[in-house]
Amino acid sequence: AMAWRAAPRAAARLLLGRRGIASCIDPSIGLTEDQKEFQKVALDFAAKEMGPYMAEWDEKEIFPVETMRKAAQLGFGGIYVKPDVGGSGLSRLDTSIIFEALSTGCTSTTAYMSIHNMCVWMIDTFGNEEQRRRFCPSLCSMEKFASYCLTEPGSGSDAASLLTSAQRKGDTYILNGSKAFISGGGDTDVYVVMCRTGGPGPKGISCLVLEKGMPGLSFGKKEKKVGWNSQPTRAVIFEDCVVPVGNRLGAEGQGFSIAMQGLNGGRINIASCSLGAAHASVLLAQEHLTVRKQFGEPLASNQYLQFRLAEMATRLVAARLMVRNAARALQDGREDAAVLCSMAKLFATDECFGICNQALQMHGGYGYLKDYAVQQFVRDIRVHQILEGTNEVMRMIVARNLLQG
Repeated sequence: AMAWRAAPRAAARLLLGRRGIASCIDPSIGLTEDQKEFQKVALDFAAKEMGPYMAEWDEKEIFPVETMRKAAQLGFGGIYVKPDVGGSGLSRLDTSIIFEALSTGCTSTTAYMSIHNMCVWMIDTFGNEEQRRRFCPSLCSMEKFASYCLTEPGSGSDAASLLTSAQRKGDTYILNGSKAFISGGGDTDVYVVMCRTGGPGPKGISCLVLEKGMPGLSFGKKEKKVGWNSQPTRAVIFEDCVVPVGNRLGAEGQGFSIAMQGLNGGRINIASCSLGAAHASVLLAQEHLTVRKQFGEPLASNQYLQFRLAEMATRLVAARLMVRNAARALQDGREDAAVLCSMAKLFATDECFGICNQALQMHGGYGYLKDYAVQQFVRDIRVHQILEGTNEVMRMIVARNLLQG
């Protein structure tokens, strides 16, 4: 094969070896020694256990359960969950660093792991002791997997208008309705479901934890997607599904608040996955520009492409700083944390998609071939601008905060 064809799957390995990584984009700059250690473990895992299989998982639509269980053995199944139920007890910033590193190996798989982590955190934080001990240990070990069920066919951005209803009958709820676009749906074991137990609006919503196999719980067909193919996506359907009252997280009416608090972390997590894909794409572009020749010169000698690469690196570092700033604010419980999470999600997912797309363009026709990893990073992170709250909703949250005074 031609020299520049050797580059395709090397993103995570490039990062791990620090080969040719200019210090200006080094993701370990400014981290503590402990954080550098987590990052090294995650990059190593991404390079050895994810990167070599990323294309196959995408092409064959494989949900890599055993690989994720190996990641859980490193503490990545419940990163910001308390240690007494099997979690790693790390900070939101530590979590961001880990997801960014893992995403260099396979963005789609890491994005599912980020959703799983969010679900476990919600049970750990809002569940009672019995619920925490019943659900969290097997989720932290990834013996079992979790899905987050908020979006419905008729309520996406307007999540507070959801219609899935839970009627209380004695010690049970009878659940009816459906959820759309559920990551892991049908293949996972635990479903954190937002449903209406009261009147209209956010105050009528409660949160129930369902388990696969409950009578009345079923799934739609597996969706065919542009990217995120290493995780299945299905509708989750409830037809007179009987759920014990003991499976409710928090009080009746607290569900929307639980859902939104989960999403603050989820937004940082998904932004972090975008950072990893963008960093990997910058390295792939950097290598391609160095080895590919046109008009008798390496592409790297073309000043236009030099400037584009400089812009990509600058936007990557700006996005990373925003995400890490929001992670610290959330960890510290700051009043502005939710808005900073929205800003970081908006900025990082938009900018990182642009970086990956520009990296594909720099590869020319090769960038459009599935032999080259850059096209998969583009496909896998496109959806990050939509989920965990669309970027239009992120703008609404930021504007509301600015104008409410």
